[in-house]
Amino acid sequence: MTRASLDKQPHEVAAMFDDVAANYDLTNDVLSLGQARLWRKEVARAVDARPGDRVLDLAAGTGTSSLPYAAAGAYVVPCDFSLGMLREGKRRHPRLPLTAGDATRLPFADGVFDAVTISFGLRNVQNTEGALREMLRVTRPGGRLVVCEFSHPAWAPFRTVYSEYLMRALPPIATAVSSSPDAYVYLAESIRAWPDQPQLAARLRAAGWTRPAWRNLTGGIVALHRATRP
Repeated sequence: MTRASLDKQPHEVAAMFDDVAANYDLTNDVLSLGQARLWRKEVARAVDARPGDRVLDLAAGTGTSSLPYAAAGAYVVPCDFSLGMLREGKRRHPRLPLTAGDATRLPFADGVFDAVTISFGLRNVQNTEGALREMLRVTRPGGRLVVCEFSHPAWAPFRTVYSEYLMRALPPIATAVSSSPDAYVYLAESIRAWPDQPQLAARLRAAGWTRPAWRNLTGGIVALHRATRP
C-alpha cells in the first residue's frame, strides 16, 4: 500500500494514484456524497469549450473529466503522470489521446492550447508555481485557465465540521470503498494543508496569469479559480 508524503515526491504521488486507479471515480463519488459529478459539470461550464478549441486537461486521471470537451467538439488532450490512471482510462475511453506528462515539465509547445484546466490535481504537484508557469507557457495569449481544487469553507462552523469529516469520517469510508484507503488519508491531509482561495489567486497572479477570480462550490469545500494569459 502506498501513501504519498506531504512533500509530494512525484514518484510517490504517481504510485499512490496507480494504486487507486481502478476504483478512483467511484470512490470519489462516494466520498464526496455525489458532489464530484456536480463539480465536474461546473468545471466544464467554466472552460466553455467550443468546436475547434484545443483543451489541455491536466491531472485527467482516467479521462472522465475530458469527455465533456470532446462532446463539445473541442480537441482535448487528457494528461496525467500516473501510468496506472492512463492505462485504466485507455481501457475505458480508447479514442481519447491520453498522454503521460508532468505538470511541471509539460511535453507541449508554447501557446498551443486555447484553454488549460486541472481539477483536484494542482494540490498534488510538488512545485505549484512551476506548474502554473508551465500552464501559462502552453496557453495562447488570451487563453484561459480553470483550476478546480479543494479549498476552505468560508463559514467557520462549517469549516470545523468539514475538517472533522476529513480526518475522522473519510478514512473509514475510504477503507470500505477504496482499493488503497491509506492514499485517502494523504488526500485528506493535503486538503487541510492547501492554501485558501485568496492565497491561490495570489499564486496565479505571481505565475503571470491575469484577472484571477474564484467562485466557491458547496460552501467553499471546492473553489473554481479562473484566470487569463495576457
